[in-house]
Amino acid sequence: MNAHDDAEEVVRTPHRYVAIEGPIGVGKTSLARRLAKSFGSELVLEQGEENPFLERFYRNPRAAAFQTQLHFLFQRARQMQELRQADLFERVRVADYLLDKDRLFARLTLDDEEYALYEQVYARLAIDAPVPDLVVYLQAPVDVLLERIARRGIACEQLIERRYLERLVESYARFFLEYEAAPVLIVNAAEIDPVGRPGDYRALLAEIVRARRGRHYYNPMKSLL
Repeated sequence: MNAHDDAEEVVRTPHRYVAIEGPIGVGKTSLARRLAKSFGSELVLEQGEENPFLERFYRNPRAAAFQTQLHFLFQRARQMQELRQADLFERVRVADYLLDKDRLFARLTLDDEEYALYEQVYARLAIDAPVPDLVVYLQAPVDVLLERIARRGIACEQLIERRYLERLVESYARFFLEYEAAPVLIVNAAEIDPVGRPGDYRALLAEIVRARRGRHYYNPMKSLL
């Protein structure tokens, strides 16, 4: 049996819209793809490879932060508008990002003047994004993130500095400490591989399907076989 055999049958879920979040390298997109297959759902990806400024940002964050952030904002606003216009009750949607995180990255990467201009643009877009039924927030230490980024070998990501990741992890922790717009499942993803290990995925999938209102925590102590 390969790692994906247990996801062949469509799994019933009470959630119509699930968003996966967490810092770079934690496994958002891989989990979103796996969940979409399990739920037989539409997959919404933020498509970072289409951002022409991203590599420049990793090389020189201060020089390219504003262009990078605006490109992501316009892209995400368009996707959320399309999602809002679609019938959310027709089928399940799984996304590998939460629109709210756009401001998180903007506050982290822009100076005060740039952020003020970004806020003006954001307000003028008047984005009416649908609220997820569940947000799955994946956490992992910076050392784990760096190891995973190195392992997957995306060229521009190899330029990411440790200090940037440390600040990003801290920003995510603060953000989700106060986030109350939707139910949240906080997952310690440091020791599990929900894509490569069927047992890990089955256990996490059960937690995702089970999660309802409020805040939930999933903290597996070690990887399951």
